[in-house]
Amino acid sequence: MTTYDDRASLTDLTTTAERVRRSVEGVIEGKPEVVRLSLTVLLAEGHLLIEDVPGVGKTMLAKALARSVDCSVRRIQFTPDLLPSDITGVSIFDQQRRDFEFKPGAIFAQIVIGDEINRASPKTQSALLESMEERQVTIDGHTYELPEPFMVVATQNPVEMEGTYPLPEAQRDRFMARVSIGYPSAEAELQMLDVHGGASPLDDLQPVAHADDIVKLIDAVRTVHVAESVRRYAVELVSATRRHPDLRLGASPRATLHLLRAAKASAALGGRDYALPDDVQALAVAVLAHRLLPTAQAQLNRRTAEQVVLDILQRVPVPTSGVTAAPAQHLPDGPVYGRQPGARRL
Repeated sequence: MTTYDDRASLTDLTTTAERVRRSVEGVIEGKPEVVRLSLTVLLAEGHLLIEDVPGVGKTMLAKALARSVDCSVRRIQFTPDLLPSDITGVSIFDQQRRDFEFKPGAIFAQIVIGDEINRASPKTQSALLESMEERQVTIDGHTYELPEPFMVVATQNPVEMEGTYPLPEAQRDRFMARVSIGYPSAEAELQMLDVHGGASPLDDLQPVAHADDIVKLIDAVRTVHVAESVRRYAVELVSATRRHPDLRLGASPRATLHLLRAAKASAALGGRDYALPDDVQALAVAVLAHRLLPTAQAQLNRRTAEQVVLDILQRVPVPTSGVTAAPAQHLPDGPVYGRQPGARRL
C-alpha cells in the first residue's frame, strides 16, 4: 500500500507530466490538446479510444505515449481471426509437471496498444471487458492481476466500415475518453515533413518517466479535492443526457465517475489540488460523447452526440460558489476496478 510519504507532490506531478508531454509532442506536432488529454486519462487510471481517419497519427500517438514511460508495452493488431486467448492467455498442459501452466496473453502489460480494435470479432472484443474494468483476467477459474499502471490505448477507423465490428455500448463505456486527432495545420504538416522525412522520431524516443513514477502520480491525483458543488455539477451534466430528447441512450453512472476522475487529473496537471467546474466542462465532450446514442430523428437531422453534450453544457447552470469548500463527504477516490479475493499477480 502506498503511504503518504511515498506519494508524489503536485510539483513532482507537473514536472514529470511536463517531461512526458514534451516527449510525446516531439512526435505528434501541433496537437497539444490531444497530448494533454492522453496524459489526463493515464493519470486518471482510464483507457483511451483514438478514433479518426487513416494516416493522422493514431498509432503514432499511442506508441509515443508508451515509449515515453519506462514500462512494459504490448501491441495487439486486431484482426478478424484474432482469438480471445491471444489477448488474455491460455492454460497449457505441461507433460513434465503433469499440470496446467498459464501462458499470459498480450493484455499482461502496463500499456496495451490495441490497433484497429473494431476489426476483431465481438467475441474477441469482449475479452477486454474484465481487464479494462477490474484490472484482472480470469482463466479456468483462476484470477490473475494485471500490472500497475495499466492503460489500454485503442485505435479505430470510423470511415471504412467494411469488415469491421462496431464496439458495443458496454465496451465503449469502459473507455474513459475518446479523442480525434484531426488533420494538422499547414505549419505542423510542414514541420512533420522535416521531422519524419528521414526517419521515424520514435526510433530516438527515450523514456522520460518510470512506471513507479506514474503510480505515485496516480496516487497524488486521488488526493485532489472535489467540492460538493462540483460533484453535483458533474452529476447534473450526466443526468441531463438521460433526459435529452435527441438521445435514446444517456451516459451511465460509470461515466460520472470517469468524468470526476478525469477532472481531478486535469486539475493536478494544472498544478491545483482542487478541481473546478472548468475542469469538468473541458472534459465533458471527450468523456461523455462516445457513450451516447442519438435517436433516429436526431441522426436524420445530423445531430451528433458531441453537439448534444455542448447543448447540455449551455443549459446546465455552472456553480459559482463553494467550488473549493471542504465537502461533508467524498465520492470514492479509489479506482472503480475492484479485485476479486485471491487474485494472482504474475
